Amino acid sequence: MEEPQHRIRAAHSESTITVYQAYSPEIGLPAVRDGRFPAMWKRDRMTWIKPSFLWMMYRCGWGAKEGQEVVLAVEIEREGFEWALRHACLSGYARGVHPDRAAWQRRLKRAPTRVQWDPERDLRLQPLPYRSLQLGLSGEAARRYADEWTVAIRDVTPLAREIHALVSGGDLDSAARLLPQERPYPVGEELLAQLGE
Repeated sequence: MEEPQHRIRAAHSESTITVYQAYSPEIGLPAVRDGRFPAMWKRDRMTWIKPSFLWMMYRCGWGAKEGQEVVLAVEIEREGFEWALRHACLSGYARGVHPDRAAWQRRLKRAPTRVQWDPERDLRLQPLPYRSLQLGLSGEAARRYADEWTVAIRDVTPLAREIHALVSGGDLDSAARLLPQERPYPVGEELLAQLGE
């Protein structure tokens, strides 16, 4: 079955969805230890969350990039995630979604969340012909994410390294079996349409 161009794929349960971020050890390790983001995590700046494990691996280089050595799986309430989607604006102007460029800019200024669709990645981190969601949280959304929506924070750096080693050794089947089980996230067509490109 062919993948739609825009679809949210994620590991999720009845009440939570898992998103990924990567941080320096100064932020990542206390977050894992305490199950919440430390005070030094800046709640007043934009933070990007990614439901796609492989897109996160592409972004952080399997946890090897400086300042992104600790890869976190952050389990958040679905209610919060869906609030973020409802209050989101596309990070770029899209004809057909916005009446005009000025309307998009006004909406972008007010929106506490931004949506960006980037090519999903395969195990070799090569782009696939369909896209995955990135969600930028700022202001109220970033504060809610850190202090209200977060249910659990796990360190998945060892998993990232194990999968990367298998990929590097050419054992893609074993690597694929270790991937988090991401499946389509149920979100209304109407909401996805306003977040399409």
